[in-house]
Formats: sequence, structure tokens, C-alpha cells
Amino acid sequence: MLSYNYSGVIIGLMTFLLIGILHPLVIKGEYHFGKRICIVFFILGLLSIIFSVLTGNYIISSFFGITGFMLLWSIREIFEQEKRVIAGRFPRNPKREYPGKIL
Repeated sequence: MLSYNYSGVIIGLMTFLLIGILHPLVIKGEYHFGKRICIVFFILGLLSIIFSVLTGNYIISSFFGITGFMLLWSIREIFEQEKRVIAGRFPRNPKREYPGKIL
């Protein structure tokens, strides 16, 4: 009898959903808090990686590991987001000053 393993599909779906959640969080986080939000992403990323190591379930451990590294990658994206705002591709927060020229 043929046995199916859905672990890869579940992990792939979780990854897809996390990308969809973190992308707008980076945009909104940079808009409202600037680069200061990086510390939140860093702490949550490290905690997620620690939970990944401590969790015995394969899928839950994968979820925390992927989440942790995506949160750490989001730190880089916050700096890139600021560059996109300065370039005029995203709206500026009028309550903050940005380095560089005003378009």
C-alpha cells in the first residue's frame, strides 16, 4: 500500500504563509518605527530558533526554525525598505526624517 508523507507540503505552506505575513510587517514596521524595529525582529528570531531546537515535533520544530531565520532575514529587509522609501517607491512617514534627498 502507498503511504503519503505530507510533511513537506505542510512545511512549504507554512513558509509561503510566513513570507506573506512578514512582508507587510516589514513595510508597516519600517513606516511606523523606522530601523528601531530591528531589535524586535532580532529577539523574536533568536527565540524562535531556540524554540526550534527545544521542540521535539518535526513539523513544529521546522516552523520555529523557518520563522526564526525569516525574522532574522527581515532585519536586512527593513534596511532595504528604508532605501525603497528614500527612492520614492513607498510612502514616507511624515513624522520622521529620512536620510538622503526628498523627492
